[in-house]
Amino acid sequence: MDRMVSITNSVIADMSEGVMAISHNGIIELVNGAALTILGRAEEDLVGNLFALCFFDEAGNDEFTETVLDAIRNRWTRQERYVPYICGKSEKRLRVVSSCLHNNGLVKGIVLVISDVTELFDLRDAMKAMSEIRTLNAKLEIRNKLITETFGRYLSDDIVREILDTPDGMKMGGTRRCVTILMSDLRGFTMLCERTEPKALVTMLNHYFEEMYEEISRYKGTIIEFLGDGMFIIFGAPSLSEKHADDAVACAIAMQNRMRAVNEWNIARGYEPLSMGIGINTGDVILGNIGSEKRTKYGVMGPMVNMAGRIESLTTGGMILLSSGTRNAVTEDLEIENAFSCRLKGVHDETRIFHVTGIGGEYGLHLENVQDELTELAEPVHVKVHILKDKSLSGKTADCEITAVSASQVEVHTESPLRLYDNLMIDSGFDLYAKVVRMDGNDSFTLAFTAKGEEFDEWIRTLNADC
Repeated sequence: MDRMVSITNSVIADMSEGVMAISHNGIIELVNGAALTILGRAEEDLVGNLFALCFFDEAGNDEFTETVLDAIRNRWTRQERYVPYICGKSEKRLRVVSSCLHNNGLVKGIVLVISDVTELFDLRDAMKAMSEIRTLNAKLEIRNKLITETFGRYLSDDIVREILDTPDGMKMGGTRRCVTILMSDLRGFTMLCERTEPKALVTMLNHYFEEMYEEISRYKGTIIEFLGDGMFIIFGAPSLSEKHADDAVACAIAMQNRMRAVNEWNIARGYEPLSMGIGINTGDVILGNIGSEKRTKYGVMGPMVNMAGRIESLTTGGMILLSSGTRNAVTEDLEIENAFSCRLKGVHDETRIFHVTGIGGEYGLHLENVQDELTELAEPVHVKVHILKDKSLSGKTADCEITAVSASQVEVHTESPLRLYDNLMIDSGFDLYAKVVRMDGNDSFTLAFTAKGEEFDEWIRTLNADC
């Protein structure tokens, strides 16, 4: 955010050179004040219109028009030309530099830097003229590079668009708006960090974020922050959307389905597979520029944000949980595997939670990930489990008998009281954590593994050997 504020102040608003951004289909997206003055045009006559139509009837400026159209046609190549331009009763000499506008590797259009160099062409002293031109070129090159890099990276970002298009976009403060919040987190990532080389870990994480960004962008989500191995995403802001809850649920399903490709990539390179949990909540939040005049970020605050994080903490790998706020806001049909009520930390009343596996209508998405089948053991295996509270031992334990296992789940029988979505540590001689995901009866429960130590594979093989 600091960088965007600095760029807006020093490069766009105050620069004497004109800046014009044109999309790949010829629509003028941005014109600064200097460009309007140089071209002698009004902003409402240009922004949002086709460039060719704006200058079609100016026969005296054919060379200028052809230069810009040529730049659009050959947007992959940087171009620089000096052209005459008639403005009213006077003729100017313009320097037009075009650069390719990128966004995530895709060519989105061009950025033009337009300079009035009439005085330089009128100078009689050739040496002075050359010195002036060299100085001007150096400044323009620096500014043009900065503008191109910045817009190429942020042009499609709704937050940056709001800052540039809104007169008060950089001011501190916030507004209240109903949005949908999506929190995601990788399961067992802390243990993975302990046994993975830093370079490999960063490579895995970067690839995971790249894959997830494709789906987030597809469903109009805005990434507010990367939280280590997790993400904080909102739908419905800064750009308004009437279906932000639907978009968020569809995005969550698409993200979970994309994990198959992520793990195929990981396994092909000798990395461990990853699993992700997602929690979604809808409600009013405060959003806007938060921080100080020297360091600012576009932030989102409020109890609804905290609730989204609490819901996400209930998930296991491959799971999507919604609040009743999101369930009520979704307009399309949902596939709900089960629903339950629980008391979330910091929330006085019980919260209704929905385990979602699909969304219909225009989205037509369903979870593709299927849990591997449980294998029944020939004889039950006795284990002790420790019930956790806020990720710490609560002092409560339960004696369980494992009756069936798989690589992702275990079925146990116990007479001790366990609750749905209790977090557990299985006393197996190594780090092994699980969550109660299903109650199959008064004494039968299905646990999903949430974090596994290095000895897990050998432990599973030992149990299966007894089948």
